[in-house]
Amino acid sequence: MSVSIVVPTLGRSTLRALLDALGSLPPEVELLVVEDEGRHGPAAARNRGWRSASGDWVVFLDDDVVPAADWYRRLLHDLDVADDVGAVQGRIRVPRPHGRRPTDWERATIGLEDGAWLTADIAYRRKALDEVGGFDERFPRAFREDAELAYRVRRAGWRLVRGGRTVTHPVRPESRWVSLRTQRGNADDALLRRLYGPRWRRLLQIPPGRRGRHALITAAAAGALAAAALPGRRRWLSAVALLGWAAGTAEFAAARIAPGPRDPAEVATMAVTSILIPPLAVGHWLAGAWRWRAA
Repeated sequence: MSVSIVVPTLGRSTLRALLDALGSLPPEVELLVVEDEGRHGPAAARNRGWRSASGDWVVFLDDDVVPAADWYRRLLHDLDVADDVGAVQGRIRVPRPHGRRPTDWERATIGLEDGAWLTADIAYRRKALDEVGGFDERFPRAFREDAELAYRVRRAGWRLVRGGRTVTHPVRPESRWVSLRTQRGNADDALLRRLYGPRWRRLLQIPPGRRGRHALITAAAAGALAAAALPGRRRWLSAVALLGWAAGTAEFAAARIAPGPRDPAEVATMAVTSILIPPLAVGHWLAGAWRWRAA
């Protein structure tokens, strides 16, 4: 059994911590660091990596994880599996903040611990990658491209299992407005909906989201604006729609504020972004649906 390790990177400073943690690997282990020079996304970088690799197993690591000291030893144990196993995922641990509840962004990172078939640390059998053609490069972000590959591998008849090796995934420093930027992933969801139909979340083992409620909130806001232009007594419709928008937005904000640290900065950020996220999410979804209408 031969092993290749592929690390896609944008040249972030976290790469050094990963390489230091890997330490001195056995000489037969191939390590490929693939820089995403053209910013084509991690899917394209991983494809370049595994297609250049020579190992029977290709281990994908993100450049912001830190493998445990016994990671390689446990990796070899994880890869001692039946011939029908196409991939073995490692375990992800996210450090918690000390003395306070995690922020919205920190909770999003902590959610990786329960994610299925994440490329933060997953080993794929080379035969499985060859069979399905690797990652779909239409996914330009580190979002859903790993779940989509895993589904195609499972659909091809391979089993995917979890192993015992561990990596630490520190919370990356981000702007307080990061939740607005991440709404671009809704366009990728639209592609998945086009490819796999209305059951795409269940097929790809992705938890349900809030986009349906975001659509209702956005429709209420649009309805309030439209009804405000109506003549005479019909303007009461604007007040009703505005009340629906306010109730939906308040529920969304409360759901994000309640589990957090509840300090003034976090509360203010959640209040503002909870107003902006629903229309952004819907807008990116519609843009993606239009772009991928013929996919």
